[in-house]
Amino acid sequence: MPPSDLAQEAADLLSIANTSGPRSLNQLVALAARRVPACAGAVAIVWRSGEPAEHAASHPDLPALVDTELGSGRGPAIDALAGGGPVSCPDTLEEMRWPEYADAALRRGVRCSVTMAYRSDPDAVTLSLFSARPRSLESGQLALAELMTAFGGAVVGNAAQYGDARRAALQWRAAAESRALVDQAKGMLMQALGCSAEDALDTLRRISQERNLRVTDVAQTIIDSRGTGLAGTRGRAAAHPRRAKTPGQA
Repeated sequence: MPPSDLAQEAADLLSIANTSGPRSLNQLVALAARRVPACAGAVAIVWRSGEPAEHAASHPDLPALVDTELGSGRGPAIDALAGGGPVSCPDTLEEMRWPEYADAALRRGVRCSVTMAYRSDPDAVTLSLFSARPRSLESGQLALAELMTAFGGAVVGNAAQYGDARRAALQWRAAAESRALVDQAKGMLMQALGCSAEDALDTLRRISQERNLRVTDVAQTIIDSRGTGLAGTRGRAAAHPRRAKTPGQA
């Protein structure tokens, strides 16, 4: 594999512009299956506080191995997570540490595997590589695979930060939109009732409490009515005039 190709694919993995958690994991396993010699398939798992949060597999038979590990509570990914890895299974036909995993792997044609872990507390990423030939995933290939695992950890971190920023941006946008609705409804109330901005806001809040609605919902109703629904608010504004400020009151 030309170094420039790996560099470009690594850059794609780390690109925040096209990153989401599931997409990044799918890119990671596809890259591992294509680029690591003797690797016929790969599985990546994101662990949050020691629990599996999401995973991706390069082939449809491989998620069953994840289910087997999680169901039995033992396997190479769990051991790699506990000890930092890498954890090798040179030949599943001779494997005695994880009988459930070995049996499930053999039924899917997996004869060899190696799992690496990248930890960034409290989260972690494990990357498992699988081969159809025993003892075919040698130590000479692990440097590339470990680099990919580190890429995966960085991508997950980026995705989490991206998700936090996106949620904050959505909250800010929602707040701005709500403020715009309320301001527009206040203007309509001020024009229709001849009241101040403070009185108009008081009226919106009163209607919100009386009808058990959000202020923004009341504002949207007033805007949608184009003023035709303001008749009932005139009496409320008159019945609850704004208190005059006493001298020295802020």
